[in-house]
Amino acid sequence: MSIRQLRGIRELYFSHQDLSDLFGISSESAMVACSRYVRSGDLVRIKRNHYMLSERWERRTLEETFRIANILQVPSYISLTTALIYYGCTTQIQQDFVESVAAKRTREFQIRGTIFSFTKLKKEYYAGFVKKRGFFIATPEKAFIDAAYLETMGRYRLDSGSMDFSKFDKKKMREILAGYNEQVRHRVEDLCGT
Repeated sequence: MSIRQLRGIRELYFSHQDLSDLFGISSESAMVACSRYVRSGDLVRIKRNHYMLSERWERRTLEETFRIANILQVPSYISLTTALIYYGCTTQIQQDFVESVAAKRTREFQIRGTIFSFTKLKKEYYAGFVKKRGFFIATPEKAFIDAAYLETMGRYRLDSGSMDFSKFDKKKMREILAGYNEQVRHRVEDLCGT
């Protein structure tokens, strides 16, 4: 199995078993080949048994980056400032930094200079996301409320001065806020007048 053959793979990422099946080699041989190509820099190890061609990593789209974030910690969805940027709700810019919320743990991964940050939310607040183009992302309203909620707990800093509050559906915002405590509701009301 050569790097030229690996370039024929159309999937964003693949496993040892995928290579074993595709090239008719043993799982052990596929594992050894992946390790060798990671050491040579031809493959990027995304997480255990998830690999990607280095050249594909370098030219990945934002949406492919979001798909990668979703598999780094399962379950999770893109949220906070990263989602707000995606929807055009803020003028902030993030370089090589992707924020998600997760149901299990707060954690950070770094892959070739890109930081994937996961912040744990309480189970009752882990909702309000949709699947778009192969990745899970908060709705604009939920991304903002996730940030406001974490800010009231002292776990996040929201740059409200960069926000375009006209992008939010106030009715959806009120529906989501119904499940939150008064402190969060007041913070959101103070910021955007829902």
